[in-house]
Amino acid sequence: MPTMNMIQALNDAHKVAMRADPDVVVFGEDAGYFGGVFRVTEGLQKEFGKTRAFDAPISEGGIVAAAVGMAAYGLKPLIEIQFADYIYPGYDQIVSEVAKMRYRTGGEWTMPMVIRTPYGGGIFGGQTHSQSPESLFTHIAGLKVVVPSTPYDAKGLLLAAIEDPDPVIFFEPKRIYNGPFDGHHDRPVTPWAKHPASDVPEGHYTVPLGKGAIVREGAELTVLTYGTMVHVSLAAVEEQGIDAEVIDLRTLVPLDMQTIAKSVEKTGRCLVVMEAPRTSGFASELVTLVQERCFYHLEAPVERVTGWDTPYPHAYEWAYFPGPKRMKRALEKVMAD
Repeated sequence: MPTMNMIQALNDAHKVAMRADPDVVVFGEDAGYFGGVFRVTEGLQKEFGKTRAFDAPISEGGIVAAAVGMAAYGLKPLIEIQFADYIYPGYDQIVSEVAKMRYRTGGEWTMPMVIRTPYGGGIFGGQTHSQSPESLFTHIAGLKVVVPSTPYDAKGLLLAAIEDPDPVIFFEPKRIYNGPFDGHHDRPVTPWAKHPASDVPEGHYTVPLGKGAIVREGAELTVLTYGTMVHVSLAAVEEQGIDAEVIDLRTLVPLDMQTIAKSVEKTGRCLVVMEAPRTSGFASELVTLVQERCFYHLEAPVERVTGWDTPYPHAYEWAYFPGPKRMKRALEKVMAD
């Protein structure tokens, strides 16, 4: 079985889908000839031609609008927004057209399109290349929101998203494109080749949307997280010696509430971890759901570790990033109550 990093796994998912279905088309800024700024679409134009893998103008609104027309006429557009920070010009199209098409046509039309975009910090991208805007899309009925944390899941989830008849926003945590990250920025980088989830099967397979993964079993605490924070959380609970159960949500919408509730009912404590700013972030929704569904099982208030309510500060990257120090304080608090 080949070993892949997340970029290679996503690239392979594109190829598998495009070889199997001629209706799958790929485009975005520099996504054709150049292969994308992170090379996720590298080699697609060479193999599939300029009509199926091509460059788009620097117009996110235009990219999404073109994809809407393609999907309405039966194609399956797989588009790349170069950075999640630049998805906002396309937000009107996503909210008003992409998310509403099935509803406004009484189910006659579906919208089989995937919007891929790198998100998150940890790469010194500053305020315009480090944002985590996932909550803006989980709030919109009609959209599915996916966040992989390993190469294996990245390929399987992307193939599942491409095959889904409804629109999917696919956030790729760019800090872990090339290797898992435990939050200790001053330590050597670990490549994916040393991680078991870098074993990516050849050919077609899917990871179902709406199903979380228990990546560490435990009995004292449930940690709910996704993306880069999965690896930070795993490292933090190991360092603190806590018998924590860590759940990688994988998809935010649909959400695997059954796995979450079962875990919290067992442990009696819950910590939610995300990179995004605190106010109105997806962590708030998770805290509310746990309170609603598991209140009588809780032995302490649900805690959360998040980014700050500020633009991402370039000069204070590792103070903003929810790393081991902030995880340690939160773990001590939730375990002390």
